[in-house]
Amino acid sequence: MFKRALCSVTIAAAVVLSVGCASVQMASPEKDAAAKSFAVKADKANIYVYRNETMGAAVKMPVALNGKLIGDTAANTYIKLEVPPGEHTLLSKTENDSVLPLKTVAGKNYFVWQEVKMGMFAARSALQLVDETTGKAGVQECKLIQESY
Repeated sequence: MFKRALCSVTIAAAVVLSVGCASVQMASPEKDAAAKSFAVKADKANIYVYRNETMGAAVKMPVALNGKLIGDTAANTYIKLEVPPGEHTLLSKTENDSVLPLKTVAGKNYFVWQEVKMGMFAARSALQLVDETTGKAGVQECKLIQESY
């Protein structure tokens, strides 16, 4: 009887922990709306990194661009990066390191889905370049995080 009760408490605690949400600093609604206009400066490119799923909601996932930490994503958030044209490297640092080399062209938007995966001891991730239609729809489901760089 005691083992059954202990098992029930353990399962309940795991469920509560798995549905909790990681907290990240959010940008203002005005900045979020401006980013979702998808406007690009003529001499720059935009990279949107988004997480539009609730799996791994309790986990923050650090994102780096060209070796520099940009910020942490959480469930249903995105980061907008304005970059010069050229070669860049995105990194999602979780139980694994997911690396995505990306060559950008001025005046274009790029959309990267930060997929959350199950890991052995912590969440894993996979960065995937997606098409514009998929990317815009994914970003629309999310909220912009505050820039931390």
